[in-house]
Amino acid sequence: MNGFPRKPSRRAALALGSAAIAAAGLPRLALGQQQTPLRLVDSPFFAKQVADGTLPPVVQRAPTSPRIITVSGDGREAGRHGGTMRMLMGDQRDIRMMTIYGYARLIVYDDNLELASDILEGFDVEDGRIFTLKLRPGHCWSDGSPFTTEDFRYWWEDVANNKRLSPGGPPQALIAAGKPPTVEVLSPTEIRYSWDAPNPVFLPSLAGAQPAYIYMPSGYLKQFHERYADKATLSSRVKTARVKDWGSLHERMSRMYRPENPELPTLDPWRNTTPLPAEQFTFLRNAYFHRIDQNGLQLPYVDQVTLTIGTNSLIPAKTAAGESDLQARYIRFDNYTFLKDASKRMNIDVKLWKRAEGAWFALMPNLNAIDPVWRDLNRDVRYRRALSVAINRKDVNKVIFFGLAKESGNTALPESPLYDARQAGLWMEQDKTLANRLLDEIGLVKRDLEGIRLLPDGRRLEFTIETSGESTEETDILDLIKQDLVAVGVKIYPRSTQRDVFRRRILAGQTIMSAWVGMDNALVAPEMEPDALAPTSASQFNWPRWGQFLESSGREGEEPDMPEVKELVRLYHAWRRSATHEQRRQIWRDMLRINAEQLFTIGIVNGTLQPVVVSRTLRNVPDKGLYSFEPGAFFGRYMPDTFWFDPSKAQV
Repeated sequence: MNGFPRKPSRRAALALGSAAIAAAGLPRLALGQQQTPLRLVDSPFFAKQVADGTLPPVVQRAPTSPRIITVSGDGREAGRHGGTMRMLMGDQRDIRMMTIYGYARLIVYDDNLELASDILEGFDVEDGRIFTLKLRPGHCWSDGSPFTTEDFRYWWEDVANNKRLSPGGPPQALIAAGKPPTVEVLSPTEIRYSWDAPNPVFLPSLAGAQPAYIYMPSGYLKQFHERYADKATLSSRVKTARVKDWGSLHERMSRMYRPENPELPTLDPWRNTTPLPAEQFTFLRNAYFHRIDQNGLQLPYVDQVTLTIGTNSLIPAKTAAGESDLQARYIRFDNYTFLKDASKRMNIDVKLWKRAEGAWFALMPNLNAIDPVWRDLNRDVRYRRALSVAINRKDVNKVIFFGLAKESGNTALPESPLYDARQAGLWMEQDKTLANRLLDEIGLVKRDLEGIRLLPDGRRLEFTIETSGESTEETDILDLIKQDLVAVGVKIYPRSTQRDVFRRRILAGQTIMSAWVGMDNALVAPEMEPDALAPTSASQFNWPRWGQFLESSGREGEEPDMPEVKELVRLYHAWRRSATHEQRRQIWRDMLRINAEQLFTIGIVNGTLQPVVVSRTLRNVPDKGLYSFEPGAFFGRYMPDTFWFDPSKAQV
């Protein structure tokens, strides 16, 4: 195979240790020895359709080898079918949240942040570069059509490598060492992807909250593809849809992440039945869903989900009035007291889940600022450390978060296997004496009559910290930090701008420092791409021009010229070439250490809390959870298909 010796195949783990899973409060995956229940149980929701013959019985709809979910532990228990789960959203585009929450993926992250099969029955990995994916026999799309490797072949040949549908070629997750894979269809249920070099990005991309879709419902979509459809019929469809050409029509009809087309078959727990535009979207249970509970009940338990679209700012009030059964989106920590008070009168509970950003709030010195004096200062590690140790994080935590957050740098959380307590606390303790000494060492010894330090060119050490102005907490935190920095001779001016303007100014180098969240995902594991720890994107506010350089393969932006940043880039590329778990773990540790020591982002607090409002009749929603887009898909990690309604739990 491409000149590389084949090593013995390693079967990817499909099962978890039950004790560890129960401790995490997650629904347990099927253990290796567990068998499919002898009797499958259908939802009464489909009783009429099954009786009149328009829908096969569940035993014919479920895969031959379904995924068995043992629902137990931490107050969870197997449920029963029925009910409508209501949620509130602020935009029609939020229907993508159903794809996120459902978290049906070829591969998923388990509670140990390791990769395990979900839609797939299994997968083999050889040399870190040969991946064999095995589908569940008998698995069907929501319309009853077979889900086979033809759906993978169609996407690869007719979408990913079609110049009209994918002008940029296959997604980056399928490019290793600059080359795409060799794709071999081995059987209707087995397909292999092989690269000349290791591709550690491939499997994690399949498990993402916004995954790389390497398959599409080919039986449905071929009617919109010029290679398969009758030309006259396709032309008529293009005119009816009022789009430019067949490619635009295919794109519109094939969106899987944002399920706007009710006719598009899905593998998710629920399928959208409402076309755009609408004020309420109804998602009905997928009759062919591949998960079964330990008692043989086909999941999901809940028959339908409604998303009601309204004004963002009114969602907390509507939630407090009992108009949602499960709500976290558009609710902030400062709504908690109001919602908790409402729970005394309404049939709702308010839980607090831990958010999983590396820092809920962080200062971002722009290392690519166009002003040379400020750029040089931002690049001096003594200056970044001085700002960090000048800040009283305990005050921020106490005043803004009632002491419930954690004072920490922008790094992995304790729940991550890569957590290092020393790194989390490095340069985090307030020490004004040390801050003053570091600033003096830089040469910023002169001060004006107000005690503000002077830059080498005589200007005052005062600057604006820009925010997107999307939360009052940001302003309140900056007001506290402002007092701390003035005490060491640094003056800041908080200013909020509209998000698009905010981003443009940072990329242009006009912003000296901004405030934003830290790592989006701090529940990191060695198999996850460490792209947040090196300049890889123009949207990174501490080094946007360097990120743009790597993102564009050197066509735009600036090449990094700081030794520590160049080392991060080297390590990032080494991770992209890594073949083993041990290699990736060491690279992650090195990159986390460099970031903690260098303070390229100055984290203030993490482990902040997210209110989660739950109807008292909705069971199996954890009291404590981790709330994050990656790797948890918000509710997805806790399997909303296992949530169920128990009317006996209603309280007056």
